[in-house]
Amino acid sequence: MAGAGRVPQLLGGLPGNPARRLYNVQETSQQQEQSARGSAEELQQEDKLSIGSKLCYAIGGAPNQMAGSATAFFLQIYLLDIAQITPFHASLVLFIGKACGAVADPVAGFFISKSKWTKIGRLMPWMLGCTPFTIVSYFFMWYLPPFVVGRVAWYLTFFSLFQALTTLFQVPYSALTMFLSTDQKERDSATAYRTAVEVLATLIGAALQGQIVASAHAAGHCSANLIVNTTESSSSAHNTSGLPEPVDFLSHGRKVYVFAAGVIGGVYLIGIIVLFIGVKEKDDPYALNSDKTIPFFKGLRLTMKYGPYVKLTAAFLLISTAVQLEQGNFVLFCTHAADLRNHFQNLVLIILVSAAVSIPFWQWFLQHFGKKTAACGISWMIPFTVLLVTIPNLALAYVVAFVSGLSIAASLLLPWSMLPDVVDHFRLLNPHSKGHETIFYSSYVFFTKMSAGIGLGISALSLELAGYRTGTCKQSSSVILTLKILIGAVPAILILTGLFILLFYPITEKSRKETEYALETLRKNHPSTDNLSENDENTLV
Repeated sequence: MAGAGRVPQLLGGLPGNPARRLYNVQETSQQQEQSARGSAEELQQEDKLSIGSKLCYAIGGAPNQMAGSATAFFLQIYLLDIAQITPFHASLVLFIGKACGAVADPVAGFFISKSKWTKIGRLMPWMLGCTPFTIVSYFFMWYLPPFVVGRVAWYLTFFSLFQALTTLFQVPYSALTMFLSTDQKERDSATAYRTAVEVLATLIGAALQGQIVASAHAAGHCSANLIVNTTESSSSAHNTSGLPEPVDFLSHGRKVYVFAAGVIGGVYLIGIIVLFIGVKEKDDPYALNSDKTIPFFKGLRLTMKYGPYVKLTAAFLLISTAVQLEQGNFVLFCTHAADLRNHFQNLVLIILVSAAVSIPFWQWFLQHFGKKTAACGISWMIPFTVLLVTIPNLALAYVVAFVSGLSIAASLLLPWSMLPDVVDHFRLLNPHSKGHETIFYSSYVFFTKMSAGIGLGISALSLELAGYRTGTCKQSSSVILTLKILIGAVPAILILTGLFILLFYPITEKSRKETEYALETLRKNHPSTDNLSENDENTLV
């Protein structure tokens, strides 16, 4: 009775809506249903996103994915075979660069969470401001400087800058999902559009990069460099300064990589213009005037203690690390361990085409069977990849590429589709705080980037320990074995461990719908906390 007695009191506190209008005990059930249905329809209409708006949002993130795809597939082999730095130095570049990007995530989240609302939104200024600097750092990351001694410092500087600047874009861009609409279906639809376009951009980025730079890694240059490789093989793995460079080969490689960087860098301008023109950022629709922005470090402590978020992050940081290892070592594996040197660009193309066309299937699957069930599709690549490692065959390689694309698509779509559910659930438990969205997204990206950096660093270091020789067409059996382990066994273990953790993820389809209904009720009622006691504030939901 005490709880029932509070209902008219809370409803009576609504501004401009007297209690007798909202809580009339003589109102018929039919009138109540019609009123609720009308309010729900008004909210749905208000939160409806046009196809054009979803496409503009998706296109805005495409340049980052194009650049990320080219980096994931080709940066390691570029550092080893074109820049000709040692595997140990390459591991430092990859790890420290990823670590800088990871550290930039909570820093970006901290400052973005303190940003004030402007005429173009709270998140849009960050994306506009960092794009020109991102283009410059990306271009110089693929530029081969004329000096040899300082090459490691050069690539470490520009790769770290690129990772940090893409973070300043990606954190607000990812969090923007929460400010497009309050309707979970609309957000899921926008996420599907975004993922489909990002996978397509990943495909275009890798295809452009692969087709442009393929001649720099073709088998034809091996005969020209055979004398250099055999006479300097013992010192090339440990001393880049004394490496006699095949001038024609390196000159050609320098030109094609710089050209590819210029093409992809130019796409950034198109993406940010489309995003700015076509997307309207909304302020927090649930927040009251009396609500206060949650302090960053307090919010960070709360997120680190929040069970659903911890489980989701732990699962997908392992899965994303596995995918990064596959991408980072796939070209090396094809070139040195599977005798597929002349086919790697086509195999990369198959992987990404498969991923792009399967996004609508995964979106349909998760809507009908649930997001946790859809996560099982990530494991499909494991048996085929292990089979390719065991039997390196061209026909089998194309099958593996196709299946791997299906799994990669699921691994890209699911975390960004599930993370808004976690944020909604947290909002339900903390109804009088705002500004926590960027904390969730920045810390998630931090952990996934850091784990990927550690994985890629260990990967390159493993090649160093195995005796990888830069600029050499024929690698030792220990290097080939290491590449097979990095492509087959390690990703399989990481994926299976991540899926096991995901079994304990508590947000089901039923609880997700209950959360959506509760938040809609909170939004419709929208009571003023000025009229509530402290106890009422804590027990409102």
